[in-house]
Amino acid sequence: MNAAPASQTLSRGLIILELLSERAPLSIDEIAAGLDVHRSVAYRLVRTLEHHRLVIRDTAGLCVLGPQMTVLAAGVNRDLQSVAAAEVNALAHELELTCFFGMLDGGDFVTLVSAAPRIAGATLAQRPGSRHPITVGAPSKAVLAGMPDAAWPVDVQDALLTDVQLARERGWAESHDEVIPTVTSLAVSLPVVGGVRSALAVLAMQTLPRPEEIAQRLHESSQRIAAQLGTGH
Repeated sequence: MNAAPASQTLSRGLIILELLSERAPLSIDEIAAGLDVHRSVAYRLVRTLEHHRLVIRDTAGLCVLGPQMTVLAAGVNRDLQSVAAAEVNALAHELELTCFFGMLDGGDFVTLVSAAPRIAGATLAQRPGSRHPITVGAPSKAVLAGMPDAAWPVDVQDALLTDVQLARERGWAESHDEVIPTVTSLAVSLPVVGGVRSALAVLAMQTLPRPEEIAQRLHESSQRIAAQLGTGH
């Protein structure tokens, strides 16, 4: 028996999602060029994806991936949390700092897994499920730094924009006294997995010594997580 023919419409819709995951934001004309179809065809496909919240358009009319992609990536999220948990625990004990992993969820950064070091004395707690606005904190800045400006879920003020640009230049973000009073955080973004934008971070009750070395260690862990999930930058 012959195999059923592939759906050209479905295939084109999936290609649009792939294009947006690689180089959003894109205009309708750019999507049409990527599909090698007439603009009207690309427009109808985008409208269908918009209806299902898989694609949204920003204020300039450019297309980016929509919030429903996070729902579809739920299975990937479970794998991501499982793989990240091992790295988070290893980092917490090696660096002797509270470490956590989280992701962008709408306009918030939400913690998925966390670990505190096995050392005597007071340690900081970062509970799974805790969230804070994407406008504050090192993890938020790291995530925003890894996103095209037009895909940001918020209007970024000048002070935050400066911090995000600095994070892009050096490959890691830092914050102090933003989410938790008197606490310093350092974070790096992870490769995009299943449309999920995420970050690894550490917390400290003092200024972090040798932040570049800590950032490098976080990057190494992020690469291991990506490798185990079969993806990369």
